[in-house]
Amino acid sequence: MSNLVIPAPKQITIPIKGSDQEFPVRRVYCIGRNYAAHTIEMGFDPDKEPPFFFQKNTDNIDTSGEFPYPPESNDVHYELELIVALKSGGSNISEENAYDHIYGFGIGFDMTRRDLQGVCKKMGRPWEIGKAFERSAPMGTITQISEAGNMEKGNIKLSVNGVTRQDGDLDMMIWKIPEQIAHLSKYYDISAGDLIMTGTPAGVGPIIKGDKLIGTIDNLETLEIVVI
Repeated sequence: MSNLVIPAPKQITIPIKGSDQEFPVRRVYCIGRNYAAHTIEMGFDPDKEPPFFFQKNTDNIDTSGEFPYPPESNDVHYELELIVALKSGGSNISEENAYDHIYGFGIGFDMTRRDLQGVCKKMGRPWEIGKAFERSAPMGTITQISEAGNMEKGNIKLSVNGVTRQDGDLDMMIWKIPEQIAHLSKYYDISAGDLIMTGTPAGVGPIIKGDKLIGTIDNLETLEIVVI
């Protein structure tokens, strides 16, 4: 018999390609401004800042294929990202050993209430209200690294209603995957079940209800979502 005073929260999981098993999620780390062109379009200099991370909540993940337009915002943006799923972790991991901790990769969206995020930036406040809201992290299927490869390069593309909006390459990341893992592990005890959202290329923009978004990254399963 459980001694919990309320029911335990549901374990959030992500499906795995070619398997009836699922990947259990522990934490979600997101790197900011990790593609130079996107950094510039957001009004910043890509050559003058170290990497920085924020977090989404685990239960922000949604694999239903639907994204409900959130309340209290009139300017919600898409951001297509490569997701790294970790099978192990630790502290002070070296870049040379970073890939030893990766289980696989997937595609996700960092949906953003841009107007609310903008207010937070101006007031020097945290971004959570703009980034970590309900169902703000649509995700697809995880492909194991043995099949996907190291994902050091490859096309990353987003179309909205059949029109290409983002089109870049993973090798355009300012901070590469091993650098992100090494940096995070200096400040956190990263662990199995952690996800890293690795940044978005240029071309972010607003969505409206009824939009259909299709995200593709070479070697990974396509992710399609509809804004409802």
